[in-house]
Amino acid sequence: MGEPHFREHHAFLARIYLDQYDQLTSAIKQLTVPVEEAMAPFQPVLDLLDTIPGVNRTVAEVIVAETGGDMTRFASAKNLASWAGLCPGHHESAGKVRSTRVRPGNAHLKGALGMAAFGAARTKGSYLQARYKRLTARRGPMKALIAVEHSIITAIWHMLTDNVPAGTWRWACRSGG
Repeated sequence: MGEPHFREHHAFLARIYLDQYDQLTSAIKQLTVPVEEAMAPFQPVLDLLDTIPGVNRTVAEVIVAETGGDMTRFASAKNLASWAGLCPGHHESAGKVRSTRVRPGNAHLKGALGMAAFGAARTKGSYLQARYKRLTARRGPMKALIAVEHSIITAIWHMLTDNVPAGTWRWACRSGG
């Protein structure tokens, strides 16, 4: 056919990218040990959080880092959801709804819960997937993801308050508090 298109300047750029990848991989390895040491006292909490569909080790670590893993500082699941910024805003005057945007909250926690909600929506046979599908049909995918995030944060409060895994926690009390 023709000459290969990978020339000397392509090799130069590839080497720069590979060197950068190696540096980032090394930095990640250096940070992993202190993070694991800091999370060691929270191992029971991390194990509980890992039972929620969509929540992996990284998301669980963010949840613990942002909330402290102690739910006694939040009076109810609704307080935790409000602090996290996962409650819809409500501005109604004279019977007209002005805004239904979510409140500002903890950006790191919201980001982690967004990833968890996305994973939970893809977990076959889970309550959270059924909730996502049901709400997507009515409200759209973005509002459905926020609702799944709210369900997850509510479950987190109940699970950590009562020290029970997701398999035994009743998802039926979805808005609990």
